[in-house]
Amino acid sequence: MTVTPKKNTPVPAELTTPADSPPEPKPAEEPRVVGPALVSTMQPVTVVLAAHLHIGGADYAPGDKILVSADYARRLRGQGYTARSA
Repeated sequence: MTVTPKKNTPVPAELTTPADSPPEPKPAEEPRVVGPALVSTMQPVTVVLAAHLHIGGADYAPGDKILVSADYARRLRGQGYTARSA
C-alpha cells in the first residue's frame, strides 16, 4: 500500500467569499413591451394580470405587471385577463 502525501493548494482570495456577505443585487431589467407591436406614436401601458397568460413564448403569472400597447390592454381587459386595480 502506497501512501501519498496530501497537497495543500492555496486558494486565491477572489475565489473565497465570506458566508455572511449578502449577494450583490442584479441590475433591474428594463421592462419590455409584450404582445402585439406598438404603433410609433403610441405609449405602452402597464397592466396587472388577474390570470395566467402565455404571450410570445413567456409565461406570466397572476399579479405580474407587464407593458403592452393600449389596444392590447383594452382587449385583455375585455377578456378578463387584467386586474381591476393597477
